[in-house]
Amino acid sequence: MSTEGDSTVLSLRGANGITLAADASGDAAHPPVLLMHGGGQTRHSWGAARRELAQAGYYVLSLDMRGHGDSDRAPDGDYRFDRFVADLREVLTQIPPRPALVGASLGGLTALLTVGESEQDLASAVVLVDVVPRVEREGTDRISQFMTGNPDGFANLDEAADAVAAYVTHRPRPKNVEGLKKNLRLRDNGRWYWHWDPEFATGELRPETHRLAERMRAAARRLRVPTLLVRGSLSDVVSQAAADDFLSLLPSAEYLDVANAGHMVAGDDNDAFNAAVIDFLRRRQPS
Repeated sequence: MSTEGDSTVLSLRGANGITLAADASGDAAHPPVLLMHGGGQTRHSWGAARRELAQAGYYVLSLDMRGHGDSDRAPDGDYRFDRFVADLREVLTQIPPRPALVGASLGGLTALLTVGESEQDLASAVVLVDVVPRVEREGTDRISQFMTGNPDGFANLDEAADAVAAYVTHRPRPKNVEGLKKNLRLRDNGRWYWHWDPEFATGELRPETHRLAERMRAAARRLRVPTLLVRGSLSDVVSQAAADDFLSLLPSAEYLDVANAGHMVAGDDNDAFNAAVIDFLRRRQPS
């Protein structure tokens, strides 16, 4: 355990001996919230959300998932979805019971399967950020192309910023590129590389796709906790029709469409996202 800025850095156990890094903010006696990023992101993508939720009276943990950020890479290269679910189940034994789970993309998929397939009450609420059983192939392919691009890294941070700007075209390129250091690693050869394990980025998950969609649908039908689905109106991963399909599986769920936001909703409109999540938790999370 160590302190970093406005948070405490924790080391948590994942499955099969994996060690996972997490930032914790707020009073541990307050209602807990666990934030889980999407594939290719880190716990730092939730920085503003973590701080605002803590200020709103929650104990907030932001997790680096296996193969990402400062968490261990899988020694066997196993990044199947069941591994992420197993990690989350292990993490939940080490933090205050029944947190609200807020997951974007991969993190949301993990939360949905973990809670929806469990016979135990593992969470007090679930927030799914731009993740549903039906996803658009064009959007997921674009993510894959970004993550597998530039295998030889970047000569400097500006090159990396250019790659991000070409991928996230609806967001202005940042003038200060220093923030990218949280998502890159400088190697001995003097080049910068993305923080994630290449085995995750190139892993073949497609054979699971059809089975996974049905599995997610079954898990959605079984959710018995307050649930909020958040979609970015510009998302090329989750269409409005796909969001409607999810809501038909879980009519009790609340839904928010964030205007002018893409797949990375929180990063595109952090203020709207944070306000919506805090409002939802205050109204729907059991005390």
